[in-house]
Amino acid sequence: MSTWLPFAPCTPHGCARHTGAVRAPLPAVLRLLAGCTLVLLGVVCVPLVRLLGAAPRELLVRRWAHAVTRAFGVRLTARRHAPEPATGGELVVANHISWLDVPLIASVLPGRMLAKSEIRRWPLLGPLAASGGTLFIDRDRLRALPAAVRTVATALRSGSRVVVFPEGSTWCGRGGGAFRPAVFQAAIDAGATVRPVRIAYRTAAHAPGPTAGAVAFVGDDPLAASLWRVVRAAGLTARVDVLAPIPVNGEDGRRALARRARAAVLEPGDPLQASQSLSGDL
Repeated sequence: MSTWLPFAPCTPHGCARHTGAVRAPLPAVLRLLAGCTLVLLGVVCVPLVRLLGAAPRELLVRRWAHAVTRAFGVRLTARRHAPEPATGGELVVANHISWLDVPLIASVLPGRMLAKSEIRRWPLLGPLAASGGTLFIDRDRLRALPAAVRTVATALRSGSRVVVFPEGSTWCGRGGGAFRPAVFQAAIDAGATVRPVRIAYRTAAHAPGPTAGAVAFVGDDPLAASLWRVVRAAGLTARVDVLAPIPVNGEDGRRALARRARAAVLEPGDPLQASQSLSGDL
């Protein structure tokens, strides 16, 4: 592996452990089957969904993604902080904790994902990502980075929403990595809006305390082990905060944009505390 690649110190043994209530094996198996079935259904239905108009297609994707998270046993709430409609392309940047981050964001802000090329080979999730317009990049080749930036910029210029995890690696949620600036250059080149999104998980709705370790998909954790850990954990709650957009202008370079977005997403405090401005369960 190249030394320039993003690295997180989180490990499955040290971070991905569940300490709360646990489901019995049979209900957990049923949740696993339900979640995988919905993912497979999404793969099968992609050709038909593409025939729909933009508005009904986005609504259908949002509802499907929400159903996937609920099938795996995760309750989702979302809050929008003074959102402003994006004109043209929109680069959505979020912190990265789990494979669950993808359907969580899709249930609120569906868009084209930017993902490492290895995901294309994952069972179920790989074909779904490919058929859904995911932009795959080869993270192991530094020379491929300029082409990846051009690809994202082209998608943004076309008016697409592109979803990126600029930390470049998953963290367990107790901390976070630096936001890599390359993808922000694509937003500058395309004149797109940068939309920060904050993701957090807990083991009970709006409860303070440690981050839910069950959802952390870190290090060399096998996908099958992560799936089983999630469906065995009871009371998982996810919170998605859609933050105010960051306009791109000539004064901010890509590094300044990356720092501003990171500060918005990883600011101190417990984002799962109850709030009167909460938009409600999705």
